[in-house]
Amino acid sequence: MKKKNNQFALLALAISAFAIGTTEFISVGLLPLIAEDLNISLPIAGLTVSIYALGVTIGAPILTSITAAIPRKTLLIWIMIIFIIGNIIAATAANIGILLIARLISAFSHGVFMSIGSTIAASLVSQDKRAGAISIMFTGLTVATVTGVPFGTFLGQQFGWRLAFIAIVVIGIISLISNYFLIPGNMPRGKAIKLTEQFKLFKQKQLLQLFLITALGYGGTFVVFTFLSPLLQNVTGFKENTVALLLLVYGVAIAIGNMTGGKLANKDPLKALFFMFIIQAAILFILPFSAPYKIAGLVTIMFMGLFAFMNVPGLQSYVVVLAERYVPSAVDVASAVNIAAFNAGIAIGSYAGGLISDHMGLIHTGWVGGIMVLAAAVLTGSSLKAEKAYHIKVNY
Repeated sequence: MKKKNNQFALLALAISAFAIGTTEFISVGLLPLIAEDLNISLPIAGLTVSIYALGVTIGAPILTSITAAIPRKTLLIWIMIIFIIGNIIAATAANIGILLIARLISAFSHGVFMSIGSTIAASLVSQDKRAGAISIMFTGLTVATVTGVPFGTFLGQQFGWRLAFIAIVVIGIISLISNYFLIPGNMPRGKAIKLTEQFKLFKQKQLLQLFLITALGYGGTFVVFTFLSPLLQNVTGFKENTVALLLLVYGVAIAIGNMTGGKLANKDPLKALFFMFIIQAAILFILPFSAPYKIAGLVTIMFMGLFAFMNVPGLQSYVVVLAERYVPSAVDVASAVNIAAFNAGIAIGSYAGGLISDHMGLIHTGWVGGIMVLAAAVLTGSSLKAEKAYHIKVNY
């Protein structure tokens, strides 16, 4: 019975992650429509991605710390209420300023949810299945890219981008209900974390290096992904009404990669991450050469999707391992900081993509993304050596 209840709790987390993932990435498919409707440039419209990611980066560790003592279920419910409010404001935004404020509000709820959601998911299963449990929660994000983002893009193309955000509000309401009925009421209450304990996180070299790996390895793909719709239209040559379908296929590749990554990372997350980053970097370096050709470009982009989220379970489960090892009193905050690192990578990647597309052209986004991911691979190799040394020390 306990195992069944745990599965229901993971389902609730996945549903909420679906809602949050849809609103996070919806702008990717709507950028051209938002730019045209609000009479702004494509890079300015791209700020709807960057500002959101920046809001998560700043809000995740701070708000997670502030809300640490609130019962988990109560906090999840309030998170979804704020999420719904943010998206209502976005749907009715009259200009880019209001839209960016709305995105910031939604981002604050995102940061807290993803940080505590990861630790809740990890606590529901045995230690050797943590990465798999976290990947189930993150499946909500991947399903969002499979169905939420393409469907939102289709709605935006047919009825205007605002309707896409209204649809997200509906999903948010469903998420709120699922949290209320499926999350156990007896989840352990969080503990207020002293500021001195939080600072201990930033004194640990291994944790700092992992945060940097997360930002570079995950964020590198967003140099391209943020501007994937205009890339598919303007460089590869697909028609606008085909893009939603291609985003659907891309999302399927992401979902497969995420679930595969969870299984690969269960035993040896660092080793798995190293090879994931190497392959992803190679794909991004190939993209500028293949993008102008429909078949070659589409194949490359699909492989990019396959590896885009594959690293997420390993990165998030390994930060829990390191935090429990070095700062066990601040595991939630460590998870939140890693969520911040994910979104710092998105903010940096999407902003860099905007600069490159504006000054050099969309086709060159792959180069910078590849360099970021390759740097993550190098740092992961360094962490792998340090981890082996740690185990040798423990054995003695």
